[in-house]
Amino acid sequence: MQAETIYAAVNEDFLSVDGLIKNQLFSNVPLVEKIGQYIIDSGGKRLRPLLVLLVSNALNANEKHYLKLAAIIEFLHTATLLHDDVVDTSDLRRGRDTANAKWGNAPSVLVGDFLYSRAFQMMVELRDMDVMAVLANATNVIAEGEVLQLTNCKNPDITEAQYMEVITAKTAMLFEAASHSAAILCQANVETTSDMKEFGLELGIAFQLIDDVLDYQGNAAEMGKNVGDDLAEGKPTLPLLYAQQQGDDAQRKLIRKAIREGGLEQLDAVMIAVRESGALNYTVKLAKEYANRAAARLERLAPSVYRDALFALTEIAVNRTK
Repeated sequence: MQAETIYAAVNEDFLSVDGLIKNQLFSNVPLVEKIGQYIIDSGGKRLRPLLVLLVSNALNANEKHYLKLAAIIEFLHTATLLHDDVVDTSDLRRGRDTANAKWGNAPSVLVGDFLYSRAFQMMVELRDMDVMAVLANATNVIAEGEVLQLTNCKNPDITEAQYMEVITAKTAMLFEAASHSAAILCQANVETTSDMKEFGLELGIAFQLIDDVLDYQGNAAEMGKNVGDDLAEGKPTLPLLYAQQQGDDAQRKLIRKAIREGGLEQLDAVMIAVRESGALNYTVKLAKEYANRAAARLERLAPSVYRDALFALTEIAVNRTK
């Protein structure tokens, strides 16, 4: 199943969610709407709201409340992007200037705060305390993950377990919240709700692992961001950690120096070391293991085009090039 087919399965819902997102961007402050609209319109896969729509339809949702949930998830994700780009001093995302590059750090942070608060206003409208608990916890864990990643920057002695802790909190948690809250909103049974929670978590981990691979084998035109961004910021991602562990003495010293200092002066040499060490293959293999675990969580769902699309997502997550 191609990506286009997956989105087509919930095309009508997606159009409704887009309309809801645009309506909820209203503000009495013009700059809030301008920046919010810019970041929302900048493209992206919208995988997290897609998860809400596919899970909800796979569980035969009787109400359309899940449309609002999908919009909430997208608002939360967009808020994290605005804050991430400020923290990382990024100037390119999805092939366009970041909001902080266009308007500055302060407006970007504050509009991110606006999107968080608007998301919580919409959560209240759902009138489901269990869903609110999941989303509130996820928002908190994501913030902790951002701080944890920041404290790990430029530290070449981070372990693989510590790296996994960061990506679980920073990335996978919102995937988990999307599929988990959708199951709760659909009043699925305990077993199915647990399956959907774990499905989102494992899919999110697989997705982030491949993201970290692409930082060392993609290009800016394909990925819509600056290749080598992680290295420039001194982020010790798994490909770097594995290459540092498996490389020869010269490569080990090179990578440790690159992590400690950040920057892209050693990018070419580091990329060679990463590729020669087998780090990319190792990371892809791990991503596929998580994707396979995610796929296994779908077995108890009733057969449907939506379940097929969820299965396909687990394959696309690890086979993509951007």
